Amino acid sequence: MVVGGVAVDAVAEYDVVRWVEAALEAGRGGRIVTPNVDICRAVARDSTLRELVRSAEIVVADGMPLVWAARLLGRPVPERVTGADLLWSLSGLAARRGWPVHLLGGPPGAAAGAASTLSRRFPGLRVSGVSAPPYGFDATAEGRARVRREVVAARPRIVFVGLGFPRQDRLADELREDLPDAWFLGCGAAIAFAAGTLPRAPEWMRRAGLEWAFRLACEPRRLTRRYLVNDLPFAARLLTTALAARAAAAR
Repeated sequence: MVVGGVAVDAVAEYDVVRWVEAALEAGRGGRIVTPNVDICRAVARDSTLRELVRSAEIVVADGMPLVWAARLLGRPVPERVTGADLLWSLSGLAARRGWPVHLLGGPPGAAAGAASTLSRRFPGLRVSGVSAPPYGFDATAEGRARVRREVVAARPRIVFVGLGFPRQDRLADELREDLPDAWFLGCGAAIAFAAGTLPRAPEWMRRAGLEWAFRLACEPRRLTRRYLVNDLPFAARLLTTALAARAAAAR
């Protein structure tokens, strides 16, 4: 179904894990994109980003406004599915099946810290490598090629790319050419969350759609404009439009 200008798959987190498992067993790779309000806003302005999201094998709603809008439109998705949660559930899958994972991105030291945390949670998890390239590495073909060589040499089956949209998704799309039998999750701040270098909102705030407020309190200088000036008006329009469409359908 289409919500916020993005076609999302009506699946739960459990379904995504099963989907990835079946594909990996069959030797097929893919990309997972987890749109939130900010991603939907970017996609609405840029057709190349729209195609980047559309071309992913799995697209799930990471953002409660998308979940609420889908309900108002009468085409609900089972639940919010976040990159931060999929990092854990897909790592659990990888540990059970012996599939190596690679962590790419996050602030300095975060990928290594997340690898340690995940390995403690899931004994037997094989972390084939961690990559923490400097900010701006992907501004040049040489920088992207260097990171691509590093990831390819590790031969992972699942790659967690935490560089923020659209940088992580562009790089994952390029890496798909190098590792066609691997899966890539664009997971934003999930690596930093797992490492403990950035706190995540409590469960009740996530369920209530207030995770953005918690993150804003943690990083006001970086996120004030994004959340208050750009994303909140977009979310309000999204929900208003969905409500109007529901009212029109009821007439």
